[in-house]
Amino acid sequence: MDLGIKGKNALVCGASKGLGRACALSLAREGVNVTIIARGHEALEQTAAEIRAATGVTVNAVIADITTAEGRAAALAACPPPDILVNNAGGPPPGDFREWTRDDWIKAVDANMLTPIELIKATVDGMIARRFGRIVNITSNSVKAPIEELGLSNAARSGLTGFVAGLARKTVRHNVTINNILPGQFATDRLKSRLAVNARAAGQTLEQHMEARCKVIPAGRFGDPSEFGELCAYVCSAQAAFITGQNFLIDGGTYPGTY
Repeated sequence: MDLGIKGKNALVCGASKGLGRACALSLAREGVNVTIIARGHEALEQTAAEIRAATGVTVNAVIADITTAEGRAAALAACPPPDILVNNAGGPPPGDFREWTRDDWIKAVDANMLTPIELIKATVDGMIARRFGRIVNITSNSVKAPIEELGLSNAARSGLTGFVAGLARKTVRHNVTINNILPGQFATDRLKSRLAVNARAAGQTLEQHMEARCKVIPAGRFGDPSEFGELCAYVCSAQAAFITGQNFLIDGGTYPGTY
């Protein structure tokens, strides 16, 4: 299906690896020119080269920390006026809330709530003026089912979700939609790093721990990042103009609720 976004410009954050990379690649395959942002030079340049070779679109690579004002300014300066914005930043570390300081909370909220809001603020009026905009926030399945050790993430991402719920109803009349995608467990480097810590604590090998985790996912496996990217591309499509303020859970059936 032609998603109707060929020639559009996208700004994709945290795009050197994992889910952000998958989103950038899926959008590029639809003919979208992408500006990708990440902190790691080598991985970012490799991803940019791979997307160019695979799709032929224009790819701008910006080495920056998107959670800082300087990083956001650099990203926006490098990107043509974006028609598509994919917000993505690594989640805060796990732990016990009794050990978290005020600075820990501020850092989490800054990265996973305020940074996306700042980027939306910087781009949404241009989208409204051009009568096309798609904003996607990569959050977490913890928004639907909080994860005990990820309290910082639970709180910050839920705050973003609440903000988006209000704003998304105001922009959709201008063909500008804002939605969230909530990933479960995907086979990314970040997941493997987190599971390695859990495996050591449980006295297991990483392979044993990953096998055990897969057994509690109804799909019987971790998600493939490409599956996430393809969902992102559809949510950004011309055909998705009637969808806004929604939370798309993609977790292999892990969430047990009806709603």
